[in-house]
Amino acid sequence: MEQDDRQSRSWYSISIFALSLGLVFFAASLTPSLIPRGWPLQGVLAGLVMALGYMIGRFLLSLWRALQIPEPRGAWRTVGRAVVLVASLGLLAFCLSMWTEWQNSVRSRVDMELLEGGAVLAILVIGLLTFAVLFLFGSLFQSAFDGLRRRLYRVIPPRAANLLGLVIVLLIVFVASRDWVLPSAIEFLDETFETAQDLFETAPPAPTDAFIPGSRESLVSWAAMGQPGRDFVTSAPSAEDIATFSGVPAKRPIRVYVGRSEDDDPKERAEIALQELIRLDAFDRKILLIASPTGTGWLDPGAHDTLEFMQNGDVATVAVQYSFLQSPLALIFETDTGLAQATATMETVYRYWLTLPEDSRPELYMHGISLGAWSSMHSFNVFQMMDQPVAGAVWAGPPFPSYLWRQTVSARNEGTPYVLPVVDKGEVVRFSSQFRKPAQSGDAWGRIRINFLQYASDPIVFFEPNSGFREPEWMKEKPAPDVSPYLRFVPVVTQFQLALDMALSKALPAGFGHNYLARDYIDAWVAVSNPDDWSPVRTQALKNICNLGRDTGCAVE
Repeated sequence: MEQDDRQSRSWYSISIFALSLGLVFFAASLTPSLIPRGWPLQGVLAGLVMALGYMIGRFLLSLWRALQIPEPRGAWRTVGRAVVLVASLGLLAFCLSMWTEWQNSVRSRVDMELLEGGAVLAILVIGLLTFAVLFLFGSLFQSAFDGLRRRLYRVIPPRAANLLGLVIVLLIVFVASRDWVLPSAIEFLDETFETAQDLFETAPPAPTDAFIPGSRESLVSWAAMGQPGRDFVTSAPSAEDIATFSGVPAKRPIRVYVGRSEDDDPKERAEIALQELIRLDAFDRKILLIASPTGTGWLDPGAHDTLEFMQNGDVATVAVQYSFLQSPLALIFETDTGLAQATATMETVYRYWLTLPEDSRPELYMHGISLGAWSSMHSFNVFQMMDQPVAGAVWAGPPFPSYLWRQTVSARNEGTPYVLPVVDKGEVVRFSSQFRKPAQSGDAWGRIRINFLQYASDPIVFFEPNSGFREPEWMKEKPAPDVSPYLRFVPVVTQFQLALDMALSKALPAGFGHNYLARDYIDAWVAVSNPDDWSPVRTQALKNICNLGRDTGCAVE
């Protein structure tokens, strides 16, 4: 019993080996990743991975002792500790001195202002404070475990008491997080984002134009639509603006949007969307686009305005909202919700589309960005569509869990890069970015045209869940033009860097990270939708009237 108490008290002393490993992790966190980090976030990240490194070090020491492997003693022990600690401190000093240069190697490639240095001390202080807080939490966890196992010693053997005590403490933490902390956090976030969408009594006045969903004649509730949906249906370019660009008479684009609050059943929301399409004669248009929004319900104007200008307004677009949360949160907490809604919308519209005469029905296309791309891909039922497929799809920033995307990347031609693959002859699927247009793969398209638009600096696309101990495939290749040449794989640390990158993925200037530009959508839509009487001159003319900033579409002067 005395020995157990001594071992438990040893937790509160600092292990030199574990501390050294923690300092190595701190140093490794200073290396660059996909998204540049400011010094406050860098400090927090460094403290977090330092605590993780310390915990791993303590675990390795416990394992060493449990296996009863002899430990260095006397002078060898002292010298060994000193060497390990000095080496880790030297590595940390070097990495701190390189931090500004490393961050600038990212910033210079994504058109961001360069840093001038001076934040190293702040990073060190924030990192050590973060480590101290996490160390305190670890000590409290150890105290709870020690107190519980000592009580269990009275009724069961020590070895069983140690195991049972650990299981009980972990179970308490898990249940508390799952049943209290996590649900409360999700409910708070959901209510916060829902409130921000101005639903029902806080909604602005409904439109009087019968052509706009949500009007008095519409089957869609304006109050339940939410702000992202209202912005989408009211911001379409006018027929006059499109005609000014094209030089010929144009049609007014049709946009249908059904909000998450319209009905609790995704199939009912999809049916309402279909009936609204029918009311607006959407199936008489040349192109029908089924779009899947992001988690909050947002649809990228750069993706939709461009197609409508390109096709002279002869486009009808339908979208149905499935969440109020930001995409990273919806990706974690409401994954099935988005997939279920996209599937219901696709099946409902597609089945009706099949009933129409083949020679007069619109060409059917699919689109989504971010989480919307994933859900749109999920609704792409190749067996259902084998006989009468959709005409094509543009999927931008597909999240890393997207099965269809991963399967397609795995089928890339040998020698082509992971971040920008080539599949077969590019007749069905093409990948494009700000540095490569889909047209560069030639004119030989098949019956279906699918384009993945992705930037190599987008961590939403290239995060790898298994990067804790395995180097991602794309890190083994020559870095893309918007990726730092100093980026290196470090076990455990890289995964935390990429996780933080995902949270910061929209912090880069437009055209990098998770910020997709109208100019790149234009190249994708030209290749996929094959507009009539089109030319490179018209492509450039359209790019000239489409804003290059994020979250903006196209407008003529």
